[in-house]
Amino acid sequence: MRNFWSLAVLGLAIASVNNSLIPHVWVFQSPPAAGSVVDRQTAGRGADVAASLTGESENREVTKKQTVSSFPSLFWDFNNLPEISYSQLVEVLARRPDSNNTERETAAQPEDIARFEKVVQYAKQQNLHARSIGEIVQAIADYFLGKPYAEGLLDKSGEEKLIVTLNKFDCVLFVETVLAIARGVAVQDYDYQNFVNRIEEQRYLNGKINGYCSRLHYFSEWINDNQKRQTVENLTAELGGVPMNKTLNFMSQHRSSYPQMVKDEATYQCIVSQEADLAKTTVNYIPTNRIKSVYSQLKAGDIVAVATDVKGLDVTHMGLVYRNADGNIGLIHASPAGEVTVAYDLQRYIRRVESAIGIVVARAKTPN
Repeated sequence: MRNFWSLAVLGLAIASVNNSLIPHVWVFQSPPAAGSVVDRQTAGRGADVAASLTGESENREVTKKQTVSSFPSLFWDFNNLPEISYSQLVEVLARRPDSNNTERETAAQPEDIARFEKVVQYAKQQNLHARSIGEIVQAIADYFLGKPYAEGLLDKSGEEKLIVTLNKFDCVLFVETVLAIARGVAVQDYDYQNFVNRIEEQRYLNGKINGYCSRLHYFSEWINDNQKRQTVENLTAELGGVPMNKTLNFMSQHRSSYPQMVKDEATYQCIVSQEADLAKTTVNYIPTNRIKSVYSQLKAGDIVAVATDVKGLDVTHMGLVYRNADGNIGLIHASPAGEVTVAYDLQRYIRRVESAIGIVVARAKTPN
């Protein structure tokens, strides 16, 4: 019995040391059974809002996976936004808030590490590190074909947490996850914690999580911040893009739809300030009828966001350029229709997205 208690005390000591050394990261787990999908917070990430077709079938011209034949109707009535519902995130381990009241998290469970290791094994088997960064991005995206779409994964809790998921995605999480993995593969860095750090760098202002307002909610803000850190390059103007000529203020104009801003005046004012900063920059887009004309300049893995005519908003959806086996330019994305899938022709897909006016394009830069 004495030996038993000695081992127990030793185990607690080791666990305590490990918990103090492992940075906090929220890992989203699959529910044990399929359930209803939580409504996504409108423009909560400046993307995935009303990413739907105009009632037509998308034709689902998929290279590898057969998927649902059409999008659902609009997720949101922009003139009558409902209150956002939140469901409790399952905590992987005990949470520990940092000094600014932002949860940075817990260690991942073995199954999460196992998912990442499978991607790493795939990358090594394909010798992906020897390819260009864009080709790596497409190959990693390909790996996730068929993974389920899930809404609102970043907004399940009232406090900002670093969410990492490898088994389900919304459109933003899909792009961020693929990009973070690809950047590691490019430099043969297969460490899970470094992958998590890249997610944080890409998602938050100046690369650090510091509450809800630090998240790069608007895609234009996301692309500007990541370009400063040499993660991506905005190609839209170079490809012949034209100014959007609109004020990005959807979040502040729909404050009642964002619980984080409703209950916290400082957060609301922070968002207002960020929108004011965005007003100082020019947001360009390539009109829908010109998309095919730039096919020859697009590369596999380029980041594509769907520009919108919705007042106060820049984009409503995002994905990655997918160069099909026959060379045609398509889009691989986490589709609200239900899963990660490939739309065979990019321009044709954009034409069918309600409220779409064109695309914004960025390219991943080769890591140092």
